[in-house]
Amino acid sequence: MYISITGIKVKGFFGMLKFMRYTIPSFAAARKANGNLFCDSKKISKYHHTLTAWENKNKMLDYLRGKHHALAMKNFRFIGTGSVYGYEDNNVPSWEEAIKKWKENFREI
Repeated sequence: MYISITGIKVKGFFGMLKFMRYTIPSFAAARKANGNLFCDSKKISKYHHTLTAWENKNKMLDYLRGKHHALAMKNFRFIGTGSVYGYEDNNVPSWEEAIKKWKENFREI
C-alpha cells in the first residue's frame, strides 16, 4: 500500500479562508476516491496534516489528477506552504510514527 503524509502551514486569515474553500472538498474527495484505504487529518503545531493510505501509488496519483485536488493545488500558493512524504508499506502508521517519518523525509511542494 502507498502511504502519503502532508503538512500545510496556512498563511494568515485569508489563507485559512482559501484552505477551507479548497482543501476541505479535496480531503472529502480523497475519502471517497477509488483505492483509498484510510484517510485522516490532524492539526499539529502550526501544520494541518493529512495521513492517507492507498491500494497503490497509481490509485493515489489518479486522485491527485482529479478535479478537487487539482483546484486546491492551483490555489496552493494563496493558502500557505507545505510538504509531503510518501512511501510503500504494509501498515498504516500511527500519527506519531507518521509525523516522525514526515519530519525526517518531507519534500517541499
